[in-house]
Amino acid sequence: MSEPAFITSHDNPLLVRLRKLVRDGAAYRKAGEVWIEGDHLCRAAVARRRMPTHAVLTEAAWKDAALRELAAAAARTVVVPQPLFAAISTLESAAPIGFVVPWEAAHELRPGAPSVVLDRLQDAGNVGSILRSAAALGATQVLALKGTAALWSPKVLRAGMGAHFALHLVEGLSVAELAALRVPLVATGSHAGTPLHQARLPEPCSWVVGHEGQGIDADLRERCALEVRIPQPGGEESLNAAAAAAICLYESLRRRVERQ
Repeated sequence: MSEPAFITSHDNPLLVRLRKLVRDGAAYRKAGEVWIEGDHLCRAAVARRRMPTHAVLTEAAWKDAALRELAAAAARTVVVPQPLFAAISTLESAAPIGFVVPWEAAHELRPGAPSVVLDRLQDAGNVGSILRSAAALGATQVLALKGTAALWSPKVLRAGMGAHFALHLVEGLSVAELAALRVPLVATGSHAGTPLHQARLPEPCSWVVGHEGQGIDADLRERCALEVRIPQPGGEESLNAAAAAAICLYESLRRRVERQ
C-alpha cells in the first residue's frame, strides 16, 4: 500500500471535484467519474472489479485496519479530517470511507439480455430500488429512457446498494432505439392487461416500468408484446413503481426456476 496523502485544505482540487459531483446528480457524465460512499458500496465496486482511482478516508477511519485494507484497492489514498469528509458526503451521518470510481457511458444495449426499461421515472429511490431488484432477480441490463433520473447520481447509487456494478446500464435512450432489443417488451400497468399470474410471459423479456404519475408512453406501449397487471384485491389505486417492478421480476424468476 502506498503512503496516503493527508489533506487539510478545503480548496484541494480533489475535494473541489467531489463537491461538484455531490451537488449535481448528473455531473458524472462530464466528469467521467462517480463518488460512492460507505464500505458496502466500496466493497461492491471492488468485488466487480470497478477499481477506484482514489480512496478517501477520515482520520479516524485510517486507524481501522479493515478500512485501510479496503482503501488499498485504490491507486491513491487520501486522508481528511471529518469536517472535510462531511462536506463531500450525501449522507445525514457521513460514512468514514468513499471511492472515486471511473465512469464511462455505455451506448450500446445488449439485444438478447433480460432487461428492465425505465420510462421517465423521476424518483431516485425508485430507480435505485429497481436496479437492486433487477440485479437480485436475474435481469442483467437496465435501459433508461430520456427523462429518467440519472442512474449514477448519489441518491440512485445509495438506493441501488451496489447493484450498479452487476448490471449493464444504458441511459438517455429514445423509444426508437429500443427497436434494437431482440427480447419482447412487457408493459406493467395498474388496471389494464392480463393478470400477472395468468399471463404467458416470454422468456427472456424486457419489463417496462413507466413514469410514476403518467405511466408508460403511448408509443412505447404500442411496441410492447404484452401488458400485465398485478391484482390488488386490497383496493389500492396502484403500487409503488419499485414494488411493482420487483413483483414482476420475481414472477419471471419463479417461472424460470420451475422450468429447470
